[in-house]
Amino acid sequence: MAEADLSDDTAGGNALVVRPAGRLENLTARVSLMLYQLSWRTPLHKMRITGKLPMKLLAVPADPLSGDEGRGTAIRIGRFHFMGMEQSIETIDYDKPTLPPAFADYVHRFDWLRDLTAAVNRGEGAPLAASIAEKWLAANGDRPRMPAWRIDNSAWRFLNMASAAPYLLTSTDLIYRSKILNHFARTARHLDQSAVRATKPFDKVCGWAGVVAASLLLPEGKARRAMGEHSLEAALSDLVFPDGGLLSRAPQQLMELIALLSTLRECYIARQEDIPDFLTDTLGRNVPALLGLTHADGGLGAWQGCGHVGAERIEALVQASGVRARPLRQALDWGYQRVSAGPAVLLVDAGPPPHAKQALVGCASTLAFELSFGKQRIIVNCGGAGLVGANIPASLARGLRTTAAHSTLCVDDSNSTALLANGQLGRGVIEVGLERRDIDKATRIEANHDGYSKAYGFVHNRVLILRSDGLELRGEDTLLPHEKHKGREEVGAHLRFHLGPDIELLLAEDRRSVAMRLDDGSSWTFATTLGTIEVDDSIWVDENGRPNPTRQLVIGVNAPRGGMTIGWVLKFLG
Repeated sequence: MAEADLSDDTAGGNALVVRPAGRLENLTARVSLMLYQLSWRTPLHKMRITGKLPMKLLAVPADPLSGDEGRGTAIRIGRFHFMGMEQSIETIDYDKPTLPPAFADYVHRFDWLRDLTAAVNRGEGAPLAASIAEKWLAANGDRPRMPAWRIDNSAWRFLNMASAAPYLLTSTDLIYRSKILNHFARTARHLDQSAVRATKPFDKVCGWAGVVAASLLLPEGKARRAMGEHSLEAALSDLVFPDGGLLSRAPQQLMELIALLSTLRECYIARQEDIPDFLTDTLGRNVPALLGLTHADGGLGAWQGCGHVGAERIEALVQASGVRARPLRQALDWGYQRVSAGPAVLLVDAGPPPHAKQALVGCASTLAFELSFGKQRIIVNCGGAGLVGANIPASLARGLRTTAAHSTLCVDDSNSTALLANGQLGRGVIEVGLERRDIDKATRIEANHDGYSKAYGFVHNRVLILRSDGLELRGEDTLLPHEKHKGREEVGAHLRFHLGPDIELLLAEDRRSVAMRLDDGSSWTFATTLGTIEVDDSIWVDENGRPNPTRQLVIGVNAPRGGMTIGWVLKFLG
């Protein structure tokens, strides 16, 4: 595994992080993509993707990603399982599948091949894989259309089919084999045409990664490779921040990018070709950025629509990347802060939300935090807005994007950044001020945002001080009057702390403090200097899109126009 060489000399100092204005989409590029997609229905596009039939793949890359044995076993008995949903393979309509978008992508990308290979050997799995692939090709192979031939789905399908080629090409049926090989070639030509027209940075990366993979695995790929590598490098520079994070600020999209580049890297290895420096460098920055959002147990916190991802999945992904790296403590572009103190880990969203056109599942989560102690999550965010499925309907997903679904201060039950009816992020946080420094036996983070300034005349300022042994977290949340905007005489505000699972609570009679007993047997206390504490229901969403019941501590106050400060402390008792 390659060792990432990332210096971390930004552990202290001041910063002002400004929400990006967003790259204006080129109208010509949008029109070009629209017209190109309309042309899929015409004989012209059939001519574009028709050409010489390859006799074989030049190499079979190893699949660095781990399949789900449970889902593979379900395929073995005739059912697709995905995020709590299931579909009979026998009755699925590949022509017009009535599946939720994420489930449809699972089918169209042939991600199920990875699960099948994890559950059964080639002798048993090859006939199943061939049966499904042949039915899919009959419905979609000669008729490019959305979403089956969407850029990202096409690129992933090419890579997944290549890695599982022994399962797909074991058949002695020459007509079937020619259909599979022809689909490789047609997909490559489709990506040649599509990648250059993509308008979104992540789609461009997916498209050009597919082109590069095709150049390595199909004959006569020299010209395709030169164009593909040059364009992929440019697309990555537009998508990835210098610190390794992404424009979307979404951990689940960063996980997909790491998986994509790791899988592409295996194509070079299979051909015994040198891996381009830009590919190695990008992975070397991506992995520390992702690890910067992990807790002490190795699992991922819930940010920008991501669920609480378990340590096993993160470990497998890092292993696939070939990168060894420490978690990034401070990522100003990526927008997250990480403090490790003894067995405790503090994660803070210290950046503006992504621009609407760059967001994957944008959340109004500025200044929210999570805290873990060993394997125990103490303070969390609900998470899971990007995991719409059997257990997360669209209505709940919208609620999980709100400020109230995160552990931070919410003014007048409104969002610090607006969530528009079309799903995009609207007006709100533009600037986030940040100061991080080490003080006597502690780390102090102070940050503020202007999301409530225009509507309510307040700047939210938050101070978090984590003791170096991890046994005490002190906080101070202040609403400061904004000099340019005048608010109401008085407005309600709620400070929320969503709790991790299996925490027993005992609220004091004066409701100014609460005793907490964690699942590991440790005891903590939480106390506030202003207002009273209410205990309310909450949820946290796991990586499979399942909501789990938990509770939250809520401090409600009325903030006068002159502002107010709530001090609070979370302390380990033993």
